[in-house]
Amino acid sequence: MHENLLLCLGLIMSVSFLVLIARKLSIPYPIFLVIAGLAFGFIPGIPVIHIDPNLVFLIILPPVLFDAAQNTSCKALWKWRRIITVMALGYVLLTATIVAFVACLLIPGFTLPQGFLLGAIISPPDAAAATAVLQRIRLPKGLVSILEGESLLNDATSLTVFRFALAAIITNNFVWYNAVGNFVLVCVSGIAIGLFFGLLFYAFYKWLPTTANLDIALSFVLPYLIYLSAEAVHSSGVLAIVSGGVFISYQNHFIFSHSSRLKANAVWPAIIFILNAVIFFLIGLQLPDIMAGVKSIPISNALQIALIISLLIIVIRLLAGYISSIFTSFISHYITVAVSHPGWRNPLIISWAGMRGVVSLASALAIPLVLPGGQAFPYRDLILFITFVVIIVTLVGQGLALPWVIKAVRPESILGSKEDNQQLIEIDQHLISAAITELNLKYSAELQENGMLKNRMDLLAFKVSIYQNLGDDRKKRENALAIIKSFKKIMMQITEHERKQLRHFRHQPDFDDDVIRLIERRLDLDEERLDDDIETV
Repeated sequence: MHENLLLCLGLIMSVSFLVLIARKLSIPYPIFLVIAGLAFGFIPGIPVIHIDPNLVFLIILPPVLFDAAQNTSCKALWKWRRIITVMALGYVLLTATIVAFVACLLIPGFTLPQGFLLGAIISPPDAAAATAVLQRIRLPKGLVSILEGESLLNDATSLTVFRFALAAIITNNFVWYNAVGNFVLVCVSGIAIGLFFGLLFYAFYKWLPTTANLDIALSFVLPYLIYLSAEAVHSSGVLAIVSGGVFISYQNHFIFSHSSRLKANAVWPAIIFILNAVIFFLIGLQLPDIMAGVKSIPISNALQIALIISLLIIVIRLLAGYISSIFTSFISHYITVAVSHPGWRNPLIISWAGMRGVVSLASALAIPLVLPGGQAFPYRDLILFITFVVIIVTLVGQGLALPWVIKAVRPESILGSKEDNQQLIEIDQHLISAAITELNLKYSAELQENGMLKNRMDLLAFKVSIYQNLGDDRKKRENALAIIKSFKKIMMQITEHERKQLRHFRHQPDFDDDVIRLIERRLDLDEERLDDDIETV
């Protein structure tokens, strides 16, 4: 027990230190952690750590998917529903099919069901990898929404194909129309289960007297409950988590208090970061063990096959993106699409950002060691090795090259979408104007008597005048932005000065620590708000 605890603490400390180095080098931490894991794996004396697929599917995947769903925009999912559906369903099926036939040609004795098993494993880009890498890369919001939406949903397709291919190998029987019907049933039931638990927890949150701490505790229970319930009835746990997470996210303004949201926004990112960082580091550590396990064919031949298949799935995605762009331009003459002429730049970037990750490796590790008859599962070692090489090539190779590709291709802004700054200004101006109207209608007498309220009213009115100057007049806009920037900079300095003054009270016996912490929390919230505004406006 103590050894396991020390190992976990050592992993967290190691990945935290490595993330600091990654930030210093301006490398997305998933990529750097995989590279570091590869290097550490060959150091003598480093303990061999095997990734249990149950660790991924039961412990790590539910909260990671739920957090990604919580941060996904329902509007964006609906706006890009066609391209996300095509990529999450069509691209995965296309890749799995092509990989299946090519693998049969490359590997002597490899059967078509084994090929589909391999194709299902390596076809879906990973949600954790995409989200973590895209955080460090500036892309038009529409492209990020498409990539994140695809990575959320494609696991359901790949895991379903994986399940059917594995069953075909074990039973030596496959009926395609049964598979299609089961696939539809799995998807529909998964979404229904997620929405059911979303509605159940919505009622729980809304009508029971929960606290902020209880809300957060229940939010960690929910993804596991959804996933386990869906998997228990052989449905899609992935789609169940995504649908439930999106529903709760859309309703959180109505059911959570401000305290719940603030605490959740502090706790959830830290937990997800730890889970992602540890698992990416562990991926790299698997290399020596996976290489030693390749017995079916010589390791040089296995590496050659793995690199060919890695190149194949990259080319398939690039061609699929280009063909989708052409088809979108054609079909836009007959139906309404989000972007009628996507061109080649944005589809190229979307196609390049197809990084595989931990779900692919966990799926490969989930292949049983032996068949029901007792014989070894054919080519399990080779499938695992190919999967690992594909992850390294796509995550490290494509991930490191992604900033260069973006710089060379120069993605196009999506027409008709407002910039974040413009949206912030318009919403803030509307809210302030509504606040002024409400104060004048209901509290006109108090405005005359309460000096603090009057000063607040004057500040709101001044903000409205500032925002009104952020129009087309360039000189007025520059002056208004200069006023806002100067105000925030000065207030940041004043807040820090207040914090320094607050420290003096810690040494005075007449002032309790809990009161001091309350004041410090208020200062932290003020500074966080100013810091967010500086980053966004």
